[in-house]
Amino acid sequence: MYRILFLISLLVVLGCNKNNDTSKQPSEDVKTEEQPLQENPKEEPLQLTLKQANTLVELPLACLQVEYPNKLGQTLGGKENIGEPHVLHPTFYGCFDWHSSVHGHWSLVKLLKTFPDLEKKEEAKTKLLQNMSKKNIEEEIKYFEGKHNKSYERTYGWAWLLKLAEELHTWDDPLARELEENLQPLTALIVQRYIDFLPKLKYPIRVGEHTNTAFGLSFALDYANTLGDLKLKNSIETRAREFYANDQGCPIGWEPSGYDFLSPCFEEIDVMRRVLNKEEFDRWISDFMPQLKAKNFTIEVGEVSDRTDGKLVHLDGLNFSRAWVLYGLAKQYKEYTHLFSVANTHVNYSLPNLVGDSYEGGHWLGSFAIYTLDVNTK
Repeated sequence: MYRILFLISLLVVLGCNKNNDTSKQPSEDVKTEEQPLQENPKEEPLQLTLKQANTLVELPLACLQVEYPNKLGQTLGGKENIGEPHVLHPTFYGCFDWHSSVHGHWSLVKLLKTFPDLEKKEEAKTKLLQNMSKKNIEEEIKYFEGKHNKSYERTYGWAWLLKLAEELHTWDDPLARELEENLQPLTALIVQRYIDFLPKLKYPIRVGEHTNTAFGLSFALDYANTLGDLKLKNSIETRAREFYANDQGCPIGWEPSGYDFLSPCFEEIDVMRRVLNKEEFDRWISDFMPQLKAKNFTIEVGEVSDRTDGKLVHLDGLNFSRAWVLYGLAKQYKEYTHLFSVANTHVNYSLPNLVGDSYEGGHWLGSFAIYTLDVNTK
């Protein structure tokens, strides 16, 4: 019954069903041309609506306090390190793994902040307060301080933790002040982990999953800029230039790999557009991926063949992360506005899949959708 209700909600909110060609059926809540999106794309970004928010909020609410199944990803130093997820991670134990729980919390904060009239706002606030108590965060810190946990969630989980901290900092609400204060000691620990680690990383990690260096740098740089953390900012910008400034001819034709949820080429663009000034970026992108300047640029969406396979469903995440990179670039520089339609196509393929989806995708993909659509509100 729960799955049926969610599917009905999807039909009402998103205005399309899974039997349609979703790459050509935009949401009813988004203003688009009357013609199919791919055939006559409108060069405007899609926007997150209250109706969609009321649907997407169900995803983190449904998993934030669900402990099993769970992927701990821990290194055991001895039997004393064995424990149930809620004991090891009393704040971020739900949603299958630590990082998904972190960005599930971010999703609730973002939706509450953006849509004060969210239907389930009280439930969302209650769960945030329950999970992100001062005591629970102290226990999270103890885990990170363990002898074998220095690299735990490096840098994907670190990045999302700082994104959560940034979102709280920019939310003018008493609840945000309480949660930000509770989270602050863990935030400070993660900031220091970045500062300690980046000088040691001799080569960037160019993969399509969690350890992608460019992704981790992008989110951390957003935090540093918002909070005015010059030490972190300088560390990130220095390493980004050293890692990527001389890169040329990114092999976008090799993407995606079988279960990427990040594009190595696009994530590098995302961090460099933040780091370089316009003149520098123009020169850099001309060497790195000049085809993006072409008005007829296109790239096929990542197609998911089995939505119950936790790895293969990563490709929906790839569609969202590609879209947020293209949206961000087109918003920053008007000569790339033709990329809005490419991003829209990616969003329209994957957005209808989320509600009523299996847990393999449902426990994390909502955050990617929310972040992608939120890029356009800034």
